[in-house]
Amino acid sequence: MEPLKHECGVAMIRLRKPLSYYQEKYGTWMYGLNKLYLLMEKQHNRGQEGAGLAVVKLNSQPGDEYLFRERAEGASAIQEIFNAVHAQFADIPQALLNDADYAERNLPFAGSCLMGHLRYSTTGKSGLTFVHPMIRRSNWRAKCLSICGNFNLTNVSRVFEAITSVGQHPRHVSDMHILLEQLGHRLDREVERLFIESHQHGLEGMDITHYIEERMNLANVLRQCAPLWDGGFVMCGETGSGESYAMRDPWGIRPAFYYIDDEIVVLASERPVIQTVMNIPSDQVSELRPGEALLVSRSAEVHTEQIIEPHENKACSFERIYFSRGSDEDIYLERKALGKQLTPAILRSVGGDLEHSVFSFIPNTAEVAYYGMIEGLDSHLTEQKLRQITSSPNLSEEALHHILTQRIRTEKVAIKDIKLRTFISEGKSRNELAAHVYDITYGTVTPGVDNLVVIDDSIVRGTTLRQSIIGILDRLGPKKIVIVSSCPQVRYPDYYGIDMSKMREFIAFRAAIALIKERGMQSLLEEQYQRALALRQRPTTESVENVVKAIYAPFSAEEIASKMVELLRPEGIRAEVELVFQSLEGLRRAIPHHPGDWYFSGDYPTPGGSHLVNQAFIDYIEQDHR
Repeated sequence: MEPLKHECGVAMIRLRKPLSYYQEKYGTWMYGLNKLYLLMEKQHNRGQEGAGLAVVKLNSQPGDEYLFRERAEGASAIQEIFNAVHAQFADIPQALLNDADYAERNLPFAGSCLMGHLRYSTTGKSGLTFVHPMIRRSNWRAKCLSICGNFNLTNVSRVFEAITSVGQHPRHVSDMHILLEQLGHRLDREVERLFIESHQHGLEGMDITHYIEERMNLANVLRQCAPLWDGGFVMCGETGSGESYAMRDPWGIRPAFYYIDDEIVVLASERPVIQTVMNIPSDQVSELRPGEALLVSRSAEVHTEQIIEPHENKACSFERIYFSRGSDEDIYLERKALGKQLTPAILRSVGGDLEHSVFSFIPNTAEVAYYGMIEGLDSHLTEQKLRQITSSPNLSEEALHHILTQRIRTEKVAIKDIKLRTFISEGKSRNELAAHVYDITYGTVTPGVDNLVVIDDSIVRGTTLRQSIIGILDRLGPKKIVIVSSCPQVRYPDYYGIDMSKMREFIAFRAAIALIKERGMQSLLEEQYQRALALRQRPTTESVENVVKAIYAPFSAEEIASKMVELLRPEGIRAEVELVFQSLEGLRRAIPHHPGDWYFSGDYPTPGGSHLVNQAFIDYIEQDHR
């Protein structure tokens, strides 16, 4: 498939011992930095447009910096930011570099609170201004805030109105900048609350600062801010005085996992990343619950707290299908189950002819689903062999040998040429290059005889199928090409962190529109357009009907798939082509605990999602259809 961009990956570390402890036990005070690097590198799949890190020192003296940040853009951003950090230690004599106390007093990034972020943009905005972590500075350490997140909010305008109504004047209107101002405002109020308390206790001077920093309650800040947030998110932050938090949305849309021992607190977007970096089994990694926050005090005391009551579970199914690492034991089994569920549909598409069918996958994220598909086909073939043998007890040795030696034919027919970059933007030249993104393994298919079945994890836009995959597979000369999607037809935009927001991007939607025109049903488009305009008047806090569902309703999934083939089939293709999709029921059986399937069903978990999909339909009618 054509890669989807996903916003984003987070990593957070809080060291619970002095830096000297790690120097003595692990041979370096950079233990936290090294772990952060690994957490980020192991989540590189979650963001390749930029990366950043922030580190807070706990014991800086007045006049010394205590919050350090490094950011970079591009696919090599992780390497760049850590190279930049280590470059600042290059001229330090080794003896001093091994002195943890010296490092904590004098060296940048020698701190106990660490936070990292990997970015994919879903807004189209680029530049270092939009790379996390972002910082709101103050000459009070407790009011200084650095934040990052894996999220997309659907109601940024509402949050903007809320913070401007109390006199704030944001310099940017991106969701992250607005969140920084909102959180910063409530952080100021929390500090002021404690400042007043300290005066009531008769404290003066630095005793006031110590009183505030020892009693900061970030849960108060989150409780004031989070109820306004509509969307999927994991928000992370740290203050200049050394408090940290991470909070998950109340629907559980975006994932977060954590590990705690007496040396360290670790949080990341994916469980196996923590397992690998900390070398621990899965049962020692906890999942942050929907609406819950992980809170770490300045003194490194850790607890979780329910900030918002959890709503209906809508954990993102696409995380399991595509984005998260397949090395997670549960995700691995779920992806195999997705492939296995497709066995009956695949058998129908090849007419049950396994002897003349070759099975493969389109690298690389579909590989686990491919294993499940092969398991399902193997099970079917075993049952078939058993029926053949038991129904004919007097088989000759030759006939018996023929039955027993039947195998599912598996080949690696498509190989992605990762060195090739379609960097030319001019249409014809780009299409010519795109056609060569994949290489094929010649001789794997018997021309004119074999079916070629290739599984992919999803089909969203269909661009790669049309420009490259179908054409290059046809060179092998198969009788029929069957492209199998391990997930259902992607019909609706996502508004919680994946870069698909326009209706015209979806090949399933374009197929439905083509069928509507073909059958003279254009009045349906106008009816739903008018319905969307009427619903736009409703408050954004109110869930509304998804008008796009009616566009698909007149057609079966098979009809839409057939029309998709017509739209995607390049000229000159000799083989018959068929698209086979996972059913929505099959998806839910394979991934029962992550029912967030709005991409396929159109059932958005938050009010903002239903409003935005209707606006996307309005935009399509006004900009693309007329």
